[in-house]
Amino acid sequence: QVQLVESGGGLVQAGGSLRLSCAASGLTFSASAMGWFRQPPGKEREFVAAISWSGGSTGYADSVKGRFTISRDNAKNSVYLQMNSLKPEDTAVYLCAARTDAYYGGTRAHDYGYWGQGTQVTVSS
Repeated sequence: QVQLVESGGGLVQAGGSLRLSCAASGLTFSASAMGWFRQPPGKEREFVAAISWSGGSTGYADSVKGRFTISRDNAKNSVYLQMNSLKPEDTAVYLCAARTDAYYGGTRAHDYGYWGQGTQVTVSS
């Protein structure tokens, strides 16, 4: 079965950095569009970043553009989210998502068929 396992979350001060990782198994990773979403406390899930099969196409939410970078390593079946200049409003559970029916996953959560359990990111002021 498909498994997505996130890691790298934690507590960081505002202005700091974290790198999230998502290890995938049970799917053809090189043919899977990947995305990162987050769910702040008491709020709905929101799009953060997406990357195409090859990594040639990426997209970001306006709130993270210029601060976060999504990347992937198809040889390691992994996708990453480098988060710099973190702000308290970035505090959320961050989830990795995959879809296997499109080259690029897009921004809509319901388009992704597979999800990880999430990793908590807390940014203190």
